[in-house]
Amino acid sequence: MTNTITPRDMRGLHRLSDDTPNALPLSRRRFLTGAAGIASVALAGCQTDSPIAAPPVAATPSATVTAYRALPNERFPIPAVDAAKVPARFHRQQVRFATREPVGTVIVNTKTFFLHLVQEDGMAMRYGVGLGRAGFEWSGRAKIAYKRQWPKWTPPDEMIQRQPELEQWSAANGGMPPGPTNPLGARALYIFQNGEDTLYRIHGSPEYWSIGKAVSSGCVRLIQQDVIDLYGRVTSGASIVVV
Repeated sequence: MTNTITPRDMRGLHRLSDDTPNALPLSRRRFLTGAAGIASVALAGCQTDSPIAAPPVAATPSATVTAYRALPNERFPIPAVDAAKVPARFHRQQVRFATREPVGTVIVNTKTFFLHLVQEDGMAMRYGVGLGRAGFEWSGRAKIAYKRQWPKWTPPDEMIQRQPELEQWSAANGGMPPGPTNPLGARALYIFQNGEDTLYRIHGSPEYWSIGKAVSSGCVRLIQQDVIDLYGRVTSGASIVVV
């Protein structure tokens, strides 16, 4: 298959699209606070390591069905999500949330698989997320430097060496164009620390049944409809805290 990225166990670093300004390599040790022994572990392409079976179907409230309806007017139409295949606690919802972080802060909890966007009056918008297996090992503070709709993705040289079929998406060839098979999905939020790219992303994924699991090779993934919602609420320059 020439245009589909297959799930593989990958350890390479993200390579950014051509519109990524001032991208600088940054090791986990510099980005992570208190995470020992993982500086040599590199991020991969935000892909799933292995296929995941969808859970049994259950009844779904109508409000949830609306939240995860098809989005035919997107640049690349997005199909509806069968929300019954995602545990209800991981559905997008506004919740009470006690925190000292200011409004607009993104908080990712790698133990609960929740992403909270802090709102006013003690509330937050909560999203379920999927994480990389190494996601449990990193934490820290950074900034969401900028956002992209339907971003490009460029596999790193290390990944191409292991998977020569990805050469067609190399930096020299312009990367993988946006689309439904692009590992970054419909939206991506780019995480920087001290002006340097951490190589971590918050991004969309069509594999909604992977939410609440540690299955990808890196980054923080959301349901496509959720990352679009988050994209519209988060401002560039917002703080992000990973705990």
